[in-house]
Amino acid sequence: MEKKNKKVKKSSKSNKILAIVIIITIVAAILLYIANSMYSWFKQPTDIFLVENGEVIQEETTTGYIIREEVVLQGENYKNGILQIKTEGQRVSNGDPIFRYYSESEETIKNEISQIDSQIQNIIDNNTSVYSSDIKLMETQIKEQVDELYKNNNLQENKEYKQEIDANMTKKARAIGELSPADSEIRNLINRRDEVENSLKNNSEYIQAPLSGIVSYRVDGLEDVLKTDDFSYLNKEFLENLDLKTGQVIGTSEEKGKIINNFVCYIVTTLKSDQAKNARIGDKVKLILSNLEEISATVSYINVEEDDSRTIVFQITNKIEELIKYRKISIDIVWWSYEGWKVPNSSILTEDGKTYVVRNRAGYLDKILVKILRQNENYSILSRYSTEELKEMGYTSSEINSMPKISLYDEILISPEG
Repeated sequence: MEKKNKKVKKSSKSNKILAIVIIITIVAAILLYIANSMYSWFKQPTDIFLVENGEVIQEETTTGYIIREEVVLQGENYKNGILQIKTEGQRVSNGDPIFRYYSESEETIKNEISQIDSQIQNIIDNNTSVYSSDIKLMETQIKEQVDELYKNNNLQENKEYKQEIDANMTKKARAIGELSPADSEIRNLINRRDEVENSLKNNSEYIQAPLSGIVSYRVDGLEDVLKTDDFSYLNKEFLENLDLKTGQVIGTSEEKGKIINNFVCYIVTTLKSDQAKNARIGDKVKLILSNLEEISATVSYINVEEDDSRTIVFQITNKIEELIKYRKISIDIVWWSYEGWKVPNSSILTEDGKTYVVRNRAGYLDKILVKILRQNENYSILSRYSTEELKEMGYTSSEINSMPKISLYDEILISPEG
């Protein structure tokens, strides 16, 4: 009886252990299933890529040296300093006065003109006459310009406002003088002002534009070094020996000015990239400036260096005014851009010289033959092969008809080999 009880107890204990093992196994299976489901749920977004329309570009960053057609202007009295008539970046025609040099008696004459202007203004302020509508319009314009002068912090614009105000004040005084009697005080003062101003003009050296173009007073001494008629002197060593700082603004000269061709400009750089080595004269590219301004350019000259790098000259025909203040700048060269079905390069398989992607459609995987139209370091633009192309590759009509084809919004594996 005792033996029977022992057997029953032993059997009951074994059943409990078996039940515990079964429960543990079931729980482990459930946990494994949950973990696998969670892994698949989190894994899918990074393993799947949706085929969409996009752009792939090939670009590189470099520094470029600006070469311009520019004529330096300098007179005999350059030590006297410059009074700008045309402002920086202003377009002028052949024969236009650009600037003049101060005369020896500049300060004396200007002080006398200032005193005469004050006398004229006092007479105008104390005059109770009712002026014509033209004179009232001048007064309104002067007031608006004075308001702008006080609101603006741009030194160059304020200088222009001041010149306009002075010119309009003189114009207003002349208009009032013409309405006054011939022997009136204001008429005599205006005549005296004309005499003094003419003496200033007669004693000053004026510099005129020898050709049309853009005015600049930023003269760095490289105008006669960086020439545009023949680029054969350009190479990597020559450019480095210029010892220029990237982005440095050229200082304004107090002795010289220059006229710049506003129709064409050049940027030269030295590169070792595959794109530079494959560049050809006449190629069209895009240049992106540091201010993100994009300009079109054409390869106009290529010099092959001893280290197999390339010194390349790009010709540009727009945004030239924005480059006046620089000689060396940072640029991004966009060699090409292409739009179409964009996919990451890691999603592309290569087998026997052919390229494939693996599509995931409702859990079913298909290896699809694709054609790469353009490719950079990270992405490719894909398309389908035409029927004619597939036949030339050796596929039969039956194989072509049954062949899966890539489409927009397909889901493809990012790392199909993984």
